[in-house]
Amino acid sequence: MPGTSGEVPDGAAPLALSAPERSVLAALRSATDLPLEEGELARRLGIGEDVARGSLQRLRSKRLVQLEEEHETVRRLTPRGTAALADGLPERRLLNVLRAQGSLAPDAAATAGLSGDERSAAVGILRRRGLLADGVPWRLADPSRSSETLLPEEVVLKQVAQGESEIDEALVDALERRGLLRTERIAHKFWAPSEEGRRLPLAADGEDVLGALTPALLASGAWRDRAFRPYDVRAAVPYLTGARPNPYLAWLEEFEEILIGLGFEQAEGPLLETEFWNNDVLFMPQDHPARSIHDALSVSGVQGRPPPADLLARVAAVHEGRPLPGDSRPLGPGWPGRYDAAIAARPVLRSQTTAVSARYLARGPTPPFRMFSIDRNFRREDLDARHHLEFGQCEGIAGEEGLSIRDLVGLFRALSEAAGLGELKIRPSYFPFTEPSIEGYVKHPTLGWIEVFPGGLFRPEVLRPLGIEVPVVAWGAGITRLAMVALGCRDIRELFVDDLDRLTGRSG
Repeated sequence: MPGTSGEVPDGAAPLALSAPERSVLAALRSATDLPLEEGELARRLGIGEDVARGSLQRLRSKRLVQLEEEHETVRRLTPRGTAALADGLPERRLLNVLRAQGSLAPDAAATAGLSGDERSAAVGILRRRGLLADGVPWRLADPSRSSETLLPEEVVLKQVAQGESEIDEALVDALERRGLLRTERIAHKFWAPSEEGRRLPLAADGEDVLGALTPALLASGAWRDRAFRPYDVRAAVPYLTGARPNPYLAWLEEFEEILIGLGFEQAEGPLLETEFWNNDVLFMPQDHPARSIHDALSVSGVQGRPPPADLLARVAAVHEGRPLPGDSRPLGPGWPGRYDAAIAARPVLRSQTTAVSARYLARGPTPPFRMFSIDRNFRREDLDARHHLEFGQCEGIAGEEGLSIRDLVGLFRALSEAAGLGELKIRPSYFPFTEPSIEGYVKHPTLGWIEVFPGGLFRPEVLRPLGIEVPVVAWGAGITRLAMVALGCRDIRELFVDDLDRLTGRSG
């Protein structure tokens, strides 16, 4: 919208302009094709666009110029889109192979140079376009159709490359999701002098007035003979953002509220654990590979606190396949070898918040019960986009009569929907302390499907030594990976960034 003009109040000091400001205002006043676009004004004056832009903003703050903005939507091909236009879309390359071979041979995707995801997408698109017959092996629905017929997606790519504006919006959205197009909104700024700017005298002021007192001027004393620009109380001030929470921590609080709303109570546990609570009580064998230096981090120079003697005896019996004290039959065959109490007391940095669940169950909660914990864990990992030495985990359990794996699947779906994580896929899995076990996957927009919801039903070998007689479902969700999906973060390390500009939203 055009800016409003204003008068200099009576008795106020006349506005002093710097040389660039005088030049810009004079050019606008003499122009016959107003309003002038910002870049065109800079070219006419032979100055940089940043100099022109700064002068225009200062003139606007003094009500000497007014601004009009026009917005333009521009669509461009991405590098992937340019390559697809030159080499052919995956569906086009697969269609060409089908025309040559007559059906989808086992090596058709490789012949077309397609990855697994490209192959699946290409087949789906060709079937929706009616170019593939139903059933397998896939084959052309009508081999007589000309291979020169452009697919609608190809038409849109060509239209974008040629700068056309009348384009199928639905196909544009689909191609943007595939990373072949991008839409940009460009603002064009046009300037004209205000009424006050036209009336303001622009006689030569001689030497430029100064806008700031610098250390060099103070040291030389040259400021005594120089004129300074009057302070303009009407000038716009810089916009300063206030303090705001770290996006990752704010999201964690939101996820906590979701779980509390589902009836879960929050629990905590120590970061420095013993092998007993970190592994043994979860029926993980003492020679399990996950305890090696390649996973858990041991701690030297400290002594772990042993668990209660009766609990240690019950866990030892389960590991060795013996009946629990006071019982006549064992829960199972146990693990080979003798249970070592010295290993159980060995201190480690907690590698999973399941230790918090074990401590909670050892306190003998009354069913029905629901508990969760969101806290840090530590593992020896190679740093990459999905792994970190220190990572957050959301541990949760629920115990009551009649619970089954279906209840856990339902809980995962409820959490995924409440947190806005999109589609959820479930598949069977294996963990030493749950049976049956499952894994839930959600799709990251860049990294693809990632595992975020591992869980299952605690085995009797875990529950009975702790005195729990009801079924207990348990999970250890990768909360940092969930945050990556919810926040659109491409690299797990970005969640721990200390860049203030990024945290305060001043950079992309």
